[in-house]
Order: sequence, then C-alpha cells, then structure tokens
Amino acid sequence: MRATVMFGAGDVRIEQVPDATILEPTDALVVVSRACICGSDLWPYKSMEQSEFGRRMGHEFIGVVEAVGSEVRTVKPGDVVVAPFVVSDGTCVFCQEGLHTSCLHGARWCSDTDGGQGEAVRVPQADGTLVVLPVGRDDALMPSLLTLSDVMGTGHHAAVAAHVAPGKTVAVVGDGAVGLCGVLAAKRLGAEQIIILGRHADRIALAKEFGATDVVSERGEEAVERVRELTGGFGVHSVLECVGYAESTVTAVDIARPGGAVGRVGVPQDQGVPVSQTSFYKNVSVGGGIAPVRAYIDELLPEVLDGRIQPGRVFDRVTNLDGVPAGYRAMNDRESIKVMIAF
Repeated sequence: MRATVMFGAGDVRIEQVPDATILEPTDALVVVSRACICGSDLWPYKSMEQSEFGRRMGHEFIGVVEAVGSEVRTVKPGDVVVAPFVVSDGTCVFCQEGLHTSCLHGARWCSDTDGGQGEAVRVPQADGTLVVLPVGRDDALMPSLLTLSDVMGTGHHAAVAAHVAPGKTVAVVGDGAVGLCGVLAAKRLGAEQIIILGRHADRIALAKEFGATDVVSERGEEAVERVRELTGGFGVHSVLECVGYAESTVTAVDIARPGGAVGRVGVPQDQGVPVSQTSFYKNVSVGGGIAPVRAYIDELLPEVLDGRIQPGRVFDRVTNLDGVPAGYRAMNDRESIKVMIAF
C-alpha cells in the first residue's frame, strides 16, 4: 500500500509500505477515506534529521472498517469510523476518568502502529478507539467530522482547561486550525467576548465567522496592552494558548486577569514553563495539555451532525495522496490553514 513517509526536514514522500493487517484480536483494519495534515506535523517538517528509513505520518483520519479481530465488538466491516489521534482501550482507570491520552494500554499513531496519511491503518484497541459515524463514506459533513479526530477536540480542551463559561471574556492565542476551533469552542460554551490574537487575514476572517468579537494583531507587550484596552484594563478570564512557543505562553499568562485561567494545548517547544512567578502572584491557573479528544466526541458529534458547529471550514485545501508533499509545503509557508486528504 502507499503512505506518507517523512525522511527529514522538508523531505516528505509517498512510498510503498507494508500492507496494514490485523495482528491482535482487538485490532480493526480501516481503509482510509479522509485524512489531513496537522500543525504538529510541521514541527518535524522543520527540524527532523535526515533518516534512511523515515517515519510514517498522520494521526487524523476517517475510514471504512474492512475487517476486525475476533474480540472486537463495537465496530464491524462496513462501518464508517473516525479515529482520535491517540489509541485508547476505553476501559482503564484513566479512560474512565476522561483522560484517554493516558490510557494504560494506549498507543500513538506512526510510532506504535501505522500512520493515518496512508491508504489503510491497523487500529489497535478498536473498541475503545474508533467511533462509528452515522453517515456514508462521502457525506458532505466529512470535513467537520474529520476535525473530531484532533483539532476541534483540542480547541475544546483548551476552552475547558481555561474554564470558559457563559458571560466570560476569552482570548485565543494563535490563529491556526486549533486556535480557530478554540474560538468556536469558546462561542459554544457561552463566552461573551472572544479576542483572537493573530495576523493572517484569511484566518482572522474565519475567526470572526466562528464568533471572535475582537482582533489583536500586535505581538509581545503591545499585544498585552491591546488586550487590556479591550477588557477595561483587567485582562481576560480565560486564555486558550494554541501555539506552544515560550513567547505565546508568556503572552497568555500576561493577558489573563487576576484569578483567570490559561488552557495550554500548543505543543510546548521549550522544557520549562515560563512566567511561573507572574502566574503565581496573579493567581492564574495554568492547565491543559495533550487533548483527550476521545472524551469529547460524544458531546461534539451531535452538534456537527445537525450543523450547529462547522469546524470543517478550517480546511481550505483538499488534495489526494500524491499531493501531500505539496500540502506540507503550503501549510509550512502559511499558504493554507489546514489540508485535507481525500482518497
């Protein structure tokens, strides 16, 4: 079968790889119909050392179940399913607490099993991982349903960690797909004022359509001052940090009002957590982390199905498998917000 393999920074190829097969009785074999490129895929795209064998790519996909292992009970051949970006069994103590990303029997796509940017995937722990979708393979809702595998659930996780609630003021740091979904999440949770911190015109336009009330394009201390101006000098109740740089984290803590909260979902690019003293003296809670999107699908799926939210609008480019290398370049060069792959 064919799949996406990254061999080094800027070096993405479509290669022949071993066919995905069922290895364990809890596995399912899924033929991929939709996948996408994630902002986190760009970190190795920028920095990965050259490798002779490369690494498989992709952790967001929808597909059709082709076969299941003898112990699989909740999915069957022919089902259209979405796969969260982390494998989980759904039964361990952490899954039961809604923290599927810490599953005791979990796995990661590309490192522990196949990657999603390929023609088929072996899905371990199929009963706990896969969610059956009540739609056909090529339903018009596919873009929005695909976001449930990662970016919509991740934006929602940031909002939950930041304690977004009706009437609160919110700032979203970052105008990528996760930040835009964070705007959508804050809106659906009842935020009164939503400030998007970003500077790309197409993304800002979509943020406004998703519910952003104000835009701050400045950076650093100028951004902090601008947010304070927009909030009567106080700062916001809730900050969604959707970038992961030290600078963006500093900004997030600085724009939070005393007693506020920061939900971090941008993959940290630094070992330390900056501005610990600032957050301490302001009583700002800093939480978040890798999003347990499997825990949120049951809540978000009905709103996607009935059109109340349309997170699939973050996809502004569609390609086939052969176009994936160009899709990486487009996202890396900020020519595209998020690229969907249709098979």
